[in-house]
Amino acid sequence: MHLHKYEKIWLVFGIASLIVFLSVVGVSAFSQDHTPAGGMETIDPKKVSETAPFDNPGVTQLDDDTYQATIVAMAFGYQAPELKVPVGKEIIFKVTSTDVVHSLTIDNTKVNMMVVPGRITTKSYTFEEPGTYLILCNEYCGTGHHMMYTEIEVYEQ
Repeated sequence: MHLHKYEKIWLVFGIASLIVFLSVVGVSAFSQDHTPAGGMETIDPKKVSETAPFDNPGVTQLDDDTYQATIVAMAFGYQAPELKVPVGKEIIFKVTSTDVVHSLTIDNTKVNMMVVPGRITTKSYTFEEPGTYLILCNEYCGTGHHMMYTEIEVYEQ
């Protein structure tokens, strides 16, 4: 089989580009300790209500500048009583699911997490503006999916 000069050039260019791009991704992933979004913590989905901190969902203050919002996603809602957090403080969201894959998306923020049964998803965020923020599920989870929402109130201290 005879390859034209330009075909050889494009083949070499394409293979070299592929090697460079894959090397960049591989080196950055291993050298910077990249892990799946939210971490690697696991939980038994059948024992979520018996496992801390999910046995008492809601907002808890960890220290002067840090709060933890513990939320359990289930078909067709979020289990977390009255989510109220102060503006300008770090909020650590810890979320899990008891049944199927859900998501937790806070409107007008950069919080967007996949919530997988058997996994604990963690995300840290600091609200800069007070107000009421809508929390939605963006992962279709069944016929009642459109009713799966809650709110988080961010208040001035």
